[in-house]
Amino acid sequence: MCGIVGYVGGKPASALLVEGLHRLEYRGYDSAGIAVRNGEGINIRKRAGRVGELVKLLDEEPIQGSLGIGHTRWATHGETTDTNSHPHVGGNGEVVLVHNGVIENYASLRESLQVRGYVFKTTTDSEVVAHLIAHHLDECIRMGDDPQDRATIQRTLEMSLKQLKGTYGLAIIFRDHPELLVAIRAGSPLVIGIGHNEYFLASDSSPLVGHTDEVVYLDDHEWAFLSPEGMEIIHRDSGQRAPSIQTLDHVAGNIDLGDFDTYMLKEIFEQPQSLENCLRGRIDDDAASAKFGGLNVDVQDLRHVDRIVLTACGTSWHAALVGEYLIEEFARIPVEVEYASEFRYRNPPMTDRTMTFAITQSGETADTLAALRESRRKGHATMAICNVVGSTIAREADGGIYLHAGPEIGVASTKAFTSQVTSMMLLALYLGRMRHLSFPAGQRLIKQMRQLPQLVEKTLACNEAVAKIATKYFDRNNFLYLGRLYNFPVALEGALKLKEISYIHAEGYPAAEMKHGPIALVDEVTPSVFVVPHGTMYPKVMSNLEEVKARKGPVIAIACEGDKEISAAADDVIFVPDVEEYLQPIVTSIPLQLLAYHIAILRGCNVDRPRNLAKSVTVE
Repeated sequence: MCGIVGYVGGKPASALLVEGLHRLEYRGYDSAGIAVRNGEGINIRKRAGRVGELVKLLDEEPIQGSLGIGHTRWATHGETTDTNSHPHVGGNGEVVLVHNGVIENYASLRESLQVRGYVFKTTTDSEVVAHLIAHHLDECIRMGDDPQDRATIQRTLEMSLKQLKGTYGLAIIFRDHPELLVAIRAGSPLVIGIGHNEYFLASDSSPLVGHTDEVVYLDDHEWAFLSPEGMEIIHRDSGQRAPSIQTLDHVAGNIDLGDFDTYMLKEIFEQPQSLENCLRGRIDDDAASAKFGGLNVDVQDLRHVDRIVLTACGTSWHAALVGEYLIEEFARIPVEVEYASEFRYRNPPMTDRTMTFAITQSGETADTLAALRESRRKGHATMAICNVVGSTIAREADGGIYLHAGPEIGVASTKAFTSQVTSMMLLALYLGRMRHLSFPAGQRLIKQMRQLPQLVEKTLACNEAVAKIATKYFDRNNFLYLGRLYNFPVALEGALKLKEISYIHAEGYPAAEMKHGPIALVDEVTPSVFVVPHGTMYPKVMSNLEEVKARKGPVIAIACEGDKEISAAADDVIFVPDVEEYLQPIVTSIPLQLLAYHIAILRGCNVDRPRNLAKSVTVE
């Protein structure tokens, strides 16, 4: 959730840290802070609120030095206050650290440390880690270890980390080590950037772009000791290892707003390009199929798969629901969609012919990662559908499909959703052509998929109409979203978008389920958003729409161009291109993204950084 940055080298650290925090602010924006070491010791500046508040403080009270760490927080333990902001101090200032993750046994550790005389200034679990390290450092020194010896630090950390239960990404600096930055990973991502006699540290690669071309991704239970003289990486169990240096994906750094006021609107309008990128190089006209470079599975092995499990969270779970319909229709393989947060703790019966796909934008979602690991632990082939190159899930999966959607900074996912659905279409085509899908049918699918970028461009022309409709409904407190078949997941996704960024209560349902309870919510002030494009279910959904109208409920309809019947039935209509049913989730989801966006703007909400949310959910 939170963002970590660090630097050691010859340059002024403060400006580099602040720049990195700005790039990481989408990961957490409750508070921000930095700690910089100079000849006088370690100086800390931190402030509740956005990174801009920290910048104001640094303008008033600048700090100098070439070794430092920084943090932008998404609160898990403790309220959002200046005091609870990171960095945190251990002991009498000999240890300063920033922390991502959750320490599950912090309460018992805190009590034990208080008995030993440690005074806590915050209500966070992170301060416990700082005092624990300070305590074991003091123990080592009292046993005769040299406080300025690097080996003393390693022994201190070994003693401390054995006591921690939970997840953590840590960046640590020490008062008596003027050129040492320590990074530790256990469940929370960290990446190291390699410069000339300097090293950069971050919780994802975006702060590193422009500073280095070479990176090292830490694996779980690895520690990195960084100084201008070099880098040493140690695994908790297997000892020292040679760094695996990779080339940084510069696309990850393209996070400028351009001509847009918000990242969310920018990313909505980037969807024609993101879909084109998703499709590029993946269509095999000769075979009337799709092709993937990263599945790493033999075709004969794929033919023996008789069940697929799609596991994901949030928006990715909605994309998985669309994927279930697509794969079952075109490949005739049974599919189950599982919430990753539940799948990781269940023990479902899965044969050796079951394949698991973990679907995630960030590649770091804690529950999805745990579900992937559980599936692999039981010997199942496990793939990833992921947007971030070098992410943990991308590296740990047996193979997978990259979305190539580009960076998605807005917390509410938009272009990643449509790219995930497009990837599912390609996968359904690929698996279908292995089984029952004919060559002409594959050709038709390819022809229609190639039109997606242009269809989305055309769909985005509804923006002004959606903005106008939003002015009628932005002050409502409840919404219903309704659809059938391929558009049921779209209804769920539309409701989620509205909840996420406007804080309006919204529910998504299959339209036919209205009469089984939810219709009791219909009244004159509760809008029902019907996703009702042409298709096999059109008459059924129209009947459900009429049931709402008979009870005086206002209706907003997402319908196909040229539909005259819907204009007479609904209060407001947003038209989208008329496409095949299996392509509809792409075009029908876009007006719902725009509706949520414009309603949130009218309500004065921060659409890029909605309250209580962060982009990458790296804690359980």
